[in-house]
Amino acid sequence: MTKKQAPEASRTRLDTDTVVRAALDLLDDKGAGAVSVRGVAERLGVRMNTVLWHAKTKARLLELMADAIVAGVRLDGLPEPWQERVRELSRRYRRVLLAHRDGALIVTGTYAAEPATLRYSDAVLQALLDGGLDERRAAWTLWNLQYLALGLTQEEQALAAQGGEHSLAGALGEGRYPAVERVAAALEDGDFDERFEFGVARILALP
Repeated sequence: MTKKQAPEASRTRLDTDTVVRAALDLLDDKGAGAVSVRGVAERLGVRMNTVLWHAKTKARLLELMADAIVAGVRLDGLPEPWQERVRELSRRYRRVLLAHRDGALIVTGTYAAEPATLRYSDAVLQALLDGGLDERRAAWTLWNLQYLALGLTQEEQALAAQGGEHSLAGALGEGRYPAVERVAAALEDGDFDERFEFGVARILALP
């Protein structure tokens, strides 16, 4: 068997879902910085070309991982009122990001126009359209909800990776940033769930 034939023989033992699951396992074990085509190949015990058969590039692998993360969002059992439906979908989206180490970082760094991501977006958009928003406002509200979830969750996961502590104390105290000093306690509030609920409520408080 030639080297050119080896990947073809190997890929009969794998499928794309298996490759993506291995990549997610690697992510959970070692974090986003460790995710690579080589790392996934080593985890599966195959050649890099075998992984590349299923995910042509690292960028494509990350897109598939992002979509697999979002696939964890359940779309059943949702409230009927449109605002509550959007809130619940947003909470479920945030939970699946938190379910994977660096999950928000992986999703933020990709543009995955893939089935699970599109299904989730479709469910949120339908709720917003049911609430009477026009197409442009529905689309932009979806963006704002996703940016809130991704940004806040990425901050939360990064903080956890650093040991769970951060402080403004070393940068304040000399009167150079009076407004920041005035609200410093609130800025350092570590209740990410409460901050998320506040943000969603403000976004959905539509004029």
